[in-house]
Amino acid sequence: MTDAARPTEPIASIEHYRDLLERLNRDWRIEGYVSADGSLARRVLYQIRRVLARLLGPQETFNSEVVQLVNTLAPILSSLEQVERYREALAARERRMDTAFDQLRAEQQELRTAVAVLRQSNHDLTRELSTVRRGEPFSSAAASAKAEGSPVAGGAEGPALRNETSSEALSAKYVGFEDQFRGAPEEIAARQREYVEIFAGASDVLDIGCGRGEFLALLKERGVRARGIDVNDSMVDVCLQKGLDASKADALGYLRAQPAGSLGGLLAAQVVEHLDPAYLTNLLDAAYAALRPGAPIVLETINPACWFAFFESYVRDITHVRPLHPDTLKFLLQASGFGRVEIRYQAPYPEHHKLQRVTAPALGDAAEMLNANVDKLNSLLFTYLDYAAIARRS
Repeated sequence: MTDAARPTEPIASIEHYRDLLERLNRDWRIEGYVSADGSLARRVLYQIRRVLARLLGPQETFNSEVVQLVNTLAPILSSLEQVERYREALAARERRMDTAFDQLRAEQQELRTAVAVLRQSNHDLTRELSTVRRGEPFSSAAASAKAEGSPVAGGAEGPALRNETSSEALSAKYVGFEDQFRGAPEEIAARQREYVEIFAGASDVLDIGCGRGEFLALLKERGVRARGIDVNDSMVDVCLQKGLDASKADALGYLRAQPAGSLGGLLAAQVVEHLDPAYLTNLLDAAYAALRPGAPIVLETINPACWFAFFESYVRDITHVRPLHPDTLKFLLQASGFGRVEIRYQAPYPEHHKLQRVTAPALGDAAEMLNANVDKLNSLLFTYLDYAAIARRS
């Protein structure tokens, strides 16, 4: 066994070293004390011990010097006791600080959420006050959507609009929710960067649910002309402040208003899970009509086939309407006429957090069975958190 593989032995206590010191001071003499007076046996034993003492004299001298050295170092034991007490005090203090930092982090997260909501509420209030000052009527989200051509009630699109108006009602809070749980703009841009190549050489690309404009900015860097739409005023304002082409619009109404074959590509990242099934099917039909032949469409969503993603990400967002299994979204794209449909999985669950296989040859078949069950559970619980359905307009 190598030194690295050899298990670390526990450090002896201070009491152990004190006992060892006492034994050294008591037993270092080889001859020992035996009186020469008394019985014949005792006198013989005394003479034998004296002979042995002369033979082992160097060893006894060595023992004596070792004992003297140990006695010289003995005061260090007191210092070790003090160090041990100090170490225990530091450990207790560290535990208290860890608890305090955990509480501080929790309070900081609560404060960030409150500030994000307050900032968004202030932004919405400022926008509405500006509207009133210009003499325009104070409009509700439903009236705003109706003015843009979206159906207000009834028909296949009715439930979808109700979802959109719910998002509007939650606007001030939902932006903060996105910032906290979906990730920082830099993280989103890093994940969406791999889609850029799909749209290389395209133009007139539409980003549905453009959010803070991460993908629009990536396309702009590559010289791809693109525009985005979103139902959230604040998201659109963020895009406009970045110099991106974005506007507030209902996705279905916007697509139906586009000339046939006018779009060179379409992306909808983390959008389809917010849509009613009837609205989604109509949206895909409208996208097929608006896209040019051969133009790509990319639909990214949470992977409900990964149980961790479903229970940790999908369920957490109250604006989600329906999870979409990869097979389902692939079928819907094909049913709308799209071809070359590919499912590309993303955001793999970290390997070191998965259930771990065992290495125990002694267990034989039991180890194989256990590992087979571990693999099966990992394939259900911990796979890819997201996926993208990528297709082409035929």
